[in-house]
Amino acid sequence: MTTPASHTGLRADARRNRARVLAAAQEAFADEGPSVPLDEIARRAGVGAGTVYRHFPSKEMLFEAVVLDRIAWLAGQARELLDAADAGAAFFEFFDVAAEQALLNKALCDALEASTGMPMKATSDERTDFRAAFAGLLRRAQAAGAVRADVGPADLTALLAGYVAIQRQAPEGRPLARIIADGLRI
Repeated sequence: MTTPASHTGLRADARRNRARVLAAAQEAFADEGPSVPLDEIARRAGVGAGTVYRHFPSKEMLFEAVVLDRIAWLAGQARELLDAADAGAAFFEFFDVAAEQALLNKALCDALEASTGMPMKATSDERTDFRAAFAGLLRRAQAAGAVRADVGPADLTALLAGYVAIQRQAPEGRPLARIIADGLRI
């Protein structure tokens, strides 16, 4: 899948409409899964169906934009935490937020692939920015002595994937995924 042409060159009202559609789509996909009709997303966003189709010609493109928008949001959250006074606390706070979002995104991506047979693309600028910001948090936390030195930035993706898998499989009320986060601590 590919995303539509860059949205940065849009008029201010078109950018606002696009943001409203993305927010409504995120909520609708979370509530109803990928089968939610685009007309329902338009209704939730307070725009016409034509506005949705103008920005996102297919539901798959809208879905991908929602996931990439959340990844971009996460990268921004990580960058904001780079200046936190307690580097260790900032890293673990972000790890929890990233894991929560990864759990949601994984469920949405799995549902989309199951219903359409189309997996999410593997690379994007948003993912690159996310990984770089997360790596920055890791390096700061390691320098502060809060995170094991033998964990590298490339390990974070695998650790998050494991965390998400455990969260999805663990009996309700069992914080088994905390074992992964606790294993990162010194």
